[in-house]
Amino acid sequence: MSYPPVISTYTSSLNTIERKKHLQKIKIVKHLYVKGAKTNTDICNRFGISSPTLMGILNELITDGLVEKQGQGKSVGGRKPDLYGLKDNSLFVLSIEMERFKTRMAIFDNNNNIISGICTYPIEISKDLSAVEQLYEHANGLIASSGINTDKLVGIGISMPGLVTAKAGNNYSYLVTQQVPDIAVQHTQESLQQILENKFSKHVYIQNDVKSAALAEFRFGLAQNKKDVLVISMDWGIGLGVIMDGKLRNGSSGFAGEFGHIPLVENGALCHCGKRGCLETVASGLALARMAREGIRAGKVSILNQLSDHEIDHIEPQVIIDAANKGDQYAINILSEVGINLGKGIAILIQLFNPELVILGGKIAEAQQFITTPIQQSVNTYCMTQLRESTTIALSELGKDAGILGSVATVMENIFETQIELAR
Repeated sequence: MSYPPVISTYTSSLNTIERKKHLQKIKIVKHLYVKGAKTNTDICNRFGISSPTLMGILNELITDGLVEKQGQGKSVGGRKPDLYGLKDNSLFVLSIEMERFKTRMAIFDNNNNIISGICTYPIEISKDLSAVEQLYEHANGLIASSGINTDKLVGIGISMPGLVTAKAGNNYSYLVTQQVPDIAVQHTQESLQQILENKFSKHVYIQNDVKSAALAEFRFGLAQNKKDVLVISMDWGIGLGVIMDGKLRNGSSGFAGEFGHIPLVENGALCHCGKRGCLETVASGLALARMAREGIRAGKVSILNQLSDHEIDHIEPQVIIDAANKGDQYAINILSEVGINLGKGIAILIQLFNPELVILGGKIAEAQQFITTPIQQSVNTYCMTQLRESTTIALSELGKDAGILGSVATVMENIFETQIELAR
């Protein structure tokens, strides 16, 4: 596995000056990726280097085909300064978003332009590795059909639900290769990341789906230029991405953010995690679907009654959201109940983390006011005024693309950070 020449690993034979120059190059490229086109002065101030030194580096990056002039910035009294940004189609990332019953893939360039279109495949994520071969075949087909230069494909990012530790490269809920680690036991078996890298002959990075969405919000969404943000995914389950002090927090084992499994109901329903009374049992897509099935079978008046027995058994949150948007009172009521329970959990988070912003995403966020209004009411009821009033609750503007965008950022940032460490 290798990188394109401009971000390739330097060897130990390089002298100190060459190594320092390469390090500056990588830092500048990462800065332009994260922040977009910048002027000469902006970059000089950010990295504390002189204008002649920077122009030499920028000219080399232009020759390498990675950077180009992109118009002019605002004048501060003289001629308008040139803007320098990353050139389209210089580097590529294959982004894969695995959900419970489907998988989406797309190829992005270094400016987050979608090269291939977002394609959906009927790949179900399972406990075992049965989905890996399907994943490989569909991904290879997408790469081939895109027509990109595969030498410029710097890596593959995969977001997925479950207990994912990006550092170890494993998922302990799905596509399982190892058991949850015991600190006293050394595991020698290949990680999921290693298995995928061997298949693709490319760098692969896996990440929990909600942490991936949180990174997307931090880089491209509402959390830009903010330091303390919580990103909550409301889907079949409930997940949490924590951004504190301007960094995505993973926890000691990589499992931080299992918000859906905080105990909320004394002697409550059995959760799929094996515990009772978890938040997910009363405030998730699974809970919403269960409540809808129970209500329909109990004779509640709803347009959902038109569903057949088979359809009731496989009811999804989207059906309930659609019914609410048509004015169905029962659908609105159960969404409200879920929102109130979720708001209790969010009130706990606000009092623990004191965030400036809470971003709501995922399928259930598409219910909009039917879910946000009860959440806000519940937060108002259960959260201390001083903390509540300093926190904004907002719906994600990235929507369903947050996870797939987050996988792109995961790959790019890991590659840049690896090269920066190696060049130091």
